[in-house]
Amino acid sequence: MSIRFLEHMDVKGKRLLIRVDYNIPMDQGVIREDTRIRASLPTLQKALEQEAAVVLCSHLGDPKGQVVPKLSLKPVAEHLAGLLGRPVAMAPDCIGPEVEKMAQALQPGQILLLENLRFHPGETKNDPGFSRQLARLGEIYVNDAFGTSHRAHASVAGVVGHFTHCCAGLLMQKEWEYLGLALADPKRPYVAISGGAKVSTKLGILNNLLDNVDRLVIGGAMANTFIKAQGFSVGLSLVEDDLLGEARAIMDKAKEKGVALYLPVDFVFAASPKAPSAAGVCTYQNVPAEQMVLDIGPATRTLFAEILHGSGTAVWNGPMGAFENPAFAQGSIAVAKAVAENAQVSIVGGGDTDAMLHAANMADKVSFISTGGGAFLEFMEGKELPAFKALRECAE
Repeated sequence: MSIRFLEHMDVKGKRLLIRVDYNIPMDQGVIREDTRIRASLPTLQKALEQEAAVVLCSHLGDPKGQVVPKLSLKPVAEHLAGLLGRPVAMAPDCIGPEVEKMAQALQPGQILLLENLRFHPGETKNDPGFSRQLARLGEIYVNDAFGTSHRAHASVAGVVGHFTHCCAGLLMQKEWEYLGLALADPKRPYVAISGGAKVSTKLGILNNLLDNVDRLVIGGAMANTFIKAQGFSVGLSLVEDDLLGEARAIMDKAKEKGVALYLPVDFVFAASPKAPSAAGVCTYQNVPAEQMVLDIGPATRTLFAEILHGSGTAVWNGPMGAFENPAFAQGSIAVAKAVAENAQVSIVGGGDTDAMLHAANMADKVSFISTGGGAFLEFMEGKELPAFKALRECAE
C-alpha cells in the first residue's frame, strides 16, 4: 500500500490539519486518563520542530450532532498546553468563518484545537459540505488517529479528498508497521491469542488468522462456545448457542490448515462474576451445572505459557476471564506475562487487554500496544480501514 508518512513530508511553513484521537475518559471537565493525548505528542513535536502551524481536530464521546457542554474539548486544550509547554488556542467550533480566521492567522509553531467534531451531525454522516468546510482549515492533512481509522467519517475519509497533500502521522505509521508486519511477514512461530466474551465479534478475525498463524489460542468466555461445540456442558457460563456450528467450522478449518488450536483445559468457577472469591477449579469436561466458568485455571495458564515459549510473533486481543473482578484476573495476568516474556515481537490490542498489561506491570515489556479497539479488530480481520484507504487514494 502506497501511503505517505509525516517524516517524509516537507511541512515547513505549512498549516497542517491533524486528525487526532482525544476521545478520552473525562468526568465533569477533569481528565481521568491521558494516554491518547500523550500518544499524539511525537507527531505534534515533529510538526512543530519543522515550523508548521497546527490545527488539531478530534471527537469526544457521542453527542449525536448536538452541542453538549460537558463533551467540550476545552479541558484537553489546557492539558495539552501543559504537556507541550506552549499555548494551545481553543476554537469556539470546528467549522465556520470565525474558526477559518483563527486557523489562517496561525503562525509557524502555533497550535489551534478545534471544538468537538461530533457537535455537528455532518461528522459521523461523512457529509460532503462539512468535509469541505473542515478542509479549509489546513493546507496538508495528517491522520494520526488510529482509534477512529475504521470509521468512514468526515474527518477521517471525506475531508481527505479536498487535499492534494496527505499523510499519516507517527502514531498511525507505527500502527501500520507493526500490524501490517504481523499480518504480512510475521516472525515464526506466529501465535495469536484471542479472548473476550463473544465469538460473534471475532469470527472474521479467527478465520483470517487461520490463514496465517501457526498456533491459535482461544480463551475468555468465547472459549465456552468452542467447549460446548465439542459436546461438553459449560454450566451457567456465557455461551453463544447459535454459533456452535461456526465454532466447529473454525476447529475444522484449523485442522485443514495445520494450525494448532488450543482451548482451556481447566477453569476457575463461581456462581457469579461478582462473587467475592472463586468457588473452585474444574476441568473443561466437568463444569458444575449451577456454576459459571470465569477464568482459565492453573493448568491452562501453564499450557498457554508453554505455547508462547519461543514464539517469533504473538498477537493478543481479549482477556481470559472476568478480569474486572480481581478474583478472576489471574489467568489474564498470567497470559500478559507469558506474552511479554516469550515472544520476540509482541503486539497487544484492545482496551481491556491494554488494562491487563498495565495491571501485570508488563506494558513496557511488549513490542507494541495498539491504540485502537474496533480499528485493531478490523485491521486484524484483514479489512482495509477507511482512513488508510483515503490516505492511499490521496497518495496515488
